[in-house]
Amino acid sequence: MSHDTPHVIVEQRGHILHVALNRPDKKNALTHAMYTALADALARVESEPGLRLTFITGTADCFTSGNDMMDFMQNPPTGTDSPVSRFLEGLRSASKPIVAAVNGPAVGVGTTLLLHCDLAYAGRGARFQMPFVSLGLCPEAGSSLLLPLMLGHRKAAQLLMLAETFGADEACEYGFVNAVFDDADYQQKAWEKAELLAAMPPASVRLAKAQMKATFPQLKDVMASEGAAFMARLKSPEAMEAMGAFMQKRKPDFSRFS
Repeated sequence: MSHDTPHVIVEQRGHILHVALNRPDKKNALTHAMYTALADALARVESEPGLRLTFITGTADCFTSGNDMMDFMQNPPTGTDSPVSRFLEGLRSASKPIVAAVNGPAVGVGTTLLLHCDLAYAGRGARFQMPFVSLGLCPEAGSSLLLPLMLGHRKAAQLLMLAETFGADEACEYGFVNAVFDDADYQQKAWEKAELLAAMPPASVRLAKAQMKATFPQLKDVMASEGAAFMARLKSPEAMEAMGAFMQKRKPDFSRFS
């Protein structure tokens, strides 16, 4: 069943399902309904033979600022059937390629979802951050496994534990994106790459993806462990302090915690 929302625009274009985050007044902050629409889009690509890949983007100057904090606190994930869990599992288990085009803020899952994309491209204005630890939470989407493998422990710790922001050129150097284009045409350039991929022999493409993903057999278990820890951390005093500070527009104080 499809759950439509005006904040996620889903359009079939030939063999490609074009999925665009469209909540510019909130910097495309993700809600319960948006996660549902994203999960449904991934499921649709898997189930329809005529669709060969998913293309995910945002508005021209913003990918996503991460979770909508108010909505997330009102609708926290509670299990594997939660929309955010369905979306992350859809990314992990996708047998067909996923291509992303990113610009502006790409925060939290806006960065970690790229770890599951087969191709990703950025505008020069893209800014990436994984602020989970600074919010009293923990890494998600398999990032605790995939980032150390990509970057080594110390660089992964810099990005995950210090929650440092990095730009498009660094994202390309680290391997989050394939290339960086001008802001004016990054979506078109990424779309051209998606069309090239969609024109390749589809069964051969799926096999190549499956062979590469088979090198990470532990990813499913790692993501399940991360998800359970993340849901537990949502109720932690540290997370309550971080989210309360965010709502009150003040700096969080973790000095009383040990």
